[in-house]
Amino acid sequence: MSRPPINPEKSVAGIAVDPQTLDRVIPESKRPDGTVRKQIKIRPGFTPQEDVRRFRGTKQAQMDANALPKGHIIGWAPPPTSTASSAANGAKPMSKAAKKNAKRKEKREKEKADGPVPDNWDDEDEEETKIDPPSSSVEPNNPAPKAAPARPTANVFKAAIADATKDLTNKIEKLNVKSET
Repeated sequence: MSRPPINPEKSVAGIAVDPQTLDRVIPESKRPDGTVRKQIKIRPGFTPQEDVRRFRGTKQAQMDANALPKGHIIGWAPPPTSTASSAANGAKPMSKAAKKNAKRKEKREKEKADGPVPDNWDDEDEEETKIDPPSSSVEPNNPAPKAAPARPTANVFKAAIADATKDLTNKIEKLNVKSET
């Protein structure tokens, strides 16, 4: 046999089951002046007026159980969301333009995900210190693009950081800000 919970749920009237004796009681409580009210036992079978539910006939209870959610339209079925199920149902396959648009969209999302995340969102100076890698070029004789450009080295990043700190120190000097150290 499982034990009742340590903090049992109370009814609207405040009646709970005592975990030790399994009797229905109103637990002891503290008054504002600090004194303690005694625990009150409730006779078996007694239901206070606050705990009495509104009477529902069998037909009304059945109607409540079968009620549709609010805003539901009878006979309306939501359109299918997955493309695999629509293809199985005999829907048209994607056209060339739709495929191109899907590829473009995927490429844009990938570029957004690969984009740099600034360390400080309030800094507008980061745009000036941003380093753009050289873009790949296509030669007129060779239609294939060159190999992917090399990533900037650590020295380039150190130089950019040094420039940014110089700019920041110049701005602080213009403001005549004196450090306390």
